[in-house]
Amino acid sequence: QVQPVESGGGSVQVGGSLRVSCVVSEYAEFGTCTGWFRETPGKEREGVAAILRTNDDTYYEDSVKGRFTISQVTAKNTVYLQMDSLKIEDSAMYYCAAGGFGSCAYNIGPCCFDTWGQGTQVTVSS
Repeated sequence: QVQPVESGGGSVQVGGSLRVSCVVSEYAEFGTCTGWFRETPGKEREGVAAILRTNDDTYYEDSVKGRFTISQVTAKNTVYLQMDSLKIEDSAMYYCAAGGFGSCAYNIGPCCFDTWGQGTQVTVSS
């Protein structure tokens, strides 16, 4: 099964910005939604943001609203997560995911995600 491939993580100071990217090969075969999740040791994986491939509708977790922006360039099979005003608590492994409409363990908005990338680390320091 082809996986989404993330890139662009790294280290930044509080208040800084980072952009992570996700290439989803065979985009059309991966369903309607692309999203970003994050995970830190000892905590459950949480949804961050999602975008619908067909109409660019977006969904955000409350703690990132106004700071993170998800976007896509479908011609490049690529989804971006622009992260601004980063906080220490944003530090995590960020995973790109693909999926479709439905309800499951990993939901963002109307989307259920079941295909995962390997992750990219984001570290925010003071």
